[in-house]
Amino acid sequence: MTEPTRLHRLLVDLPNPDVFASDAVAERADIILRPAGALGRFDQIAAWLAGWQRTPRPVVARPAALIFAADHGVALDSDVSAYDPAVTASMLDAFRAGRSTVNAWARVAGASVTAVDVGVGKPTGDIRVEAALSLERFDEIVDLAVKAVDAIDADLLVIGEMGIGNTTAAAAVATALLPGGPAAWVGRGTGVDDDGLARKHTAVSDAVNRIASVTDPIEVLRQVGGSELVAIAAAVMAARHRSLPVVIDGYVVSASILPLFLLHPEAIDHCTFGHCSAEPGHEGLLERFGRRPLLDLGMRLGEASGAMAAVPLLAMACAGVTDVPTFPEWFDGVDPR
Repeated sequence: MTEPTRLHRLLVDLPNPDVFASDAVAERADIILRPAGALGRFDQIAAWLAGWQRTPRPVVARPAALIFAADHGVALDSDVSAYDPAVTASMLDAFRAGRSTVNAWARVAGASVTAVDVGVGKPTGDIRVEAALSLERFDEIVDLAVKAVDAIDADLLVIGEMGIGNTTAAAAVATALLPGGPAAWVGRGTGVDDDGLARKHTAVSDAVNRIASVTDPIEVLRQVGGSELVAIAAAVMAARHRSLPVVIDGYVVSASILPLFLLHPEAIDHCTFGHCSAEPGHEGLLERFGRRPLLDLGMRLGEASGAMAAVPLLAMACAGVTDVPTFPEWFDGVDPR
């Protein structure tokens, strides 16, 4: 690849957080009506949100989830999943009808859910033997994702995915970019048996061997990722340009942003990780990012469910510093709200 892709260009001129806003929240938290540090990470989360929302009064009032869905050629041509690839289209319908797990949880969290078709019925190439996406299709998906983020009215963005076979693609991206080989990054995904796990190992090995000479992380994503993985990476960068804080879901979403992190470690500073997936490779990615997830409940559903489960915690972190008086305010009879 000689010319930079649209995704490469999104990594340029990244806005930084508002340090004054985050410092103001941190300073307020130190004198709030409770023992200093009593809420642990909650106050740190509030300060982080303040920096990216660019206000000393952070709030989670309009959380929104974007779920990117797509089909994978490797799932059509090799049994790497416990489910038929047709399930992706069915789940897309469920998201849009408001009937999936993440829809139910979003109603509890007060969040909207938008499912974006970036390749259902248009499977990627079989990554074992060919590039997942052409350069033209890659840039087309980036544009779709950027437009989806631009259309969202939100103060917090939750990112998720749906695509039968996409843990194979995620493992291929991780294996190509990090040490450890397939054994470190291939898991059971939707619950494949031992034979299915062996097929996943072989598929990932074949894909990574095919691109052994590729060094650009974004080119790795194009070659062995998938349409929704590309869309996720693009959406995360589009959110960064809007200074919109992002909650990352599980293994697939984390693998999607690995190329961004490797090219520009600060590119994901506006992201927090909602949970640690039961997929074994996810813990390894979190360690590589140097991040701790907000939750660790043994989940492996995908579809932004783990990230959505963390949304109420983020909202509580904000309320804990904006709706509670400081010691001086309390004794002076000041209502911070």
